[in-house]
Amino acid sequence: MIRPVIGTQRNAPPFRYDIVGSFLRTDEIKAARLQYDNGEITGSQLHEIENIEIAKLLDLQKEVGLLAVTDGEFRRSWWHLDFFVGIKGTEKINLNQGRAEAAQRAESFRIVDRIAFEDHPMIDQFIALKQMAGDRIPKMTIPSPALFHFVEDFNGNEVYPDQETLFQDIIAVYRTAIQAFYDAGCRYLQLDDTTWGTLCSGRHRAHLRSRGTDPDQLAKDYVRLINESIANRPDDMTIALHVCRGNFRSTWFAAGGYEPVAEELFSNSKVDAFFLEYDNERAGDFEPLRFIKDQFVVLGLVTTKHGGLESKEQLKARIEEAAQYVDIEKLCLSTQCGFASTEEGNILTEEEQWDKIRLVIETAQEVWV
Repeated sequence: MIRPVIGTQRNAPPFRYDIVGSFLRTDEIKAARLQYDNGEITGSQLHEIENIEIAKLLDLQKEVGLLAVTDGEFRRSWWHLDFFVGIKGTEKINLNQGRAEAAQRAESFRIVDRIAFEDHPMIDQFIALKQMAGDRIPKMTIPSPALFHFVEDFNGNEVYPDQETLFQDIIAVYRTAIQAFYDAGCRYLQLDDTTWGTLCSGRHRAHLRSRGTDPDQLAKDYVRLINESIANRPDDMTIALHVCRGNFRSTWFAAGGYEPVAEELFSNSKVDAFFLEYDNERAGDFEPLRFIKDQFVVLGLVTTKHGGLESKEQLKARIEEAAQYVDIEKLCLSTQCGFASTEEGNILTEEEQWDKIRLVIETAQEVWV
């Protein structure tokens, strides 16, 4: 029989019950985006509708009891591209170009000039979030520097003569971005990253090798890239890394436990916390957590891919299993991912979304009292 574990609550991020960040777009947001795309409303009008809907979302987050709140990524189309294409020297590309009947929206970005972080719209977006967050901690989510390089590497560029020069510019971009968010009042920043989920996958690792890329060396390079990017962060700023295996409209693209990257990532990364997907067998078991050093681990045990609710007792049992490798005082609980990594959103209802959040909160409050 599994012995119940009891820990203590926290008043600083990551919280015992936390969120990854994105929420299902409301009907009002979807309608306004369509109107904007059709030229029926202006950018200013769209922005005002976004403000109204984000304020409603924040009220709901506060009502259920969340301590860290986000804008739900309501102003974004993609969880990552909106940040990447806001970086000077990049442009969005349509991967369906020339395909008459594409099954789904497919976009990416490429580098067209030396990159730099200047006048990025997400700084103002965070300022607006902070103003509306009230007494809750506003949490900002952006894609990681490792993902920037990983996506760029597949699309290619003719701007950078060598990888080290590109690495140094990525590091400079993120150092500037992190300081800009801090100056705007951000004390809780999350780096979202599907790169590590890819590097956990045997199929994807084999594909990388077929392209002449050593996935183990890539893991080392990316830990270095993340560490150097966050090296100058202020002491009172928490930076977390969220590892994902895909979340577009409840789908996934990678499977495999953390073992292939665990020692490199968990032992050497300097982030303060890991948000780790653990909602089903695709993420493997908890044994790779033995490499965690002093970081917090936020267990993503509650899935956002469908509306069915997990058993609270089973969640507690899984927390107990994880506590065999990481001190209960270093564990927290969240959903496995956000509810809408893109504006399309996952396949569940808003009511089911909030039921998931309540389950996370109630379970955590019973484990960490």
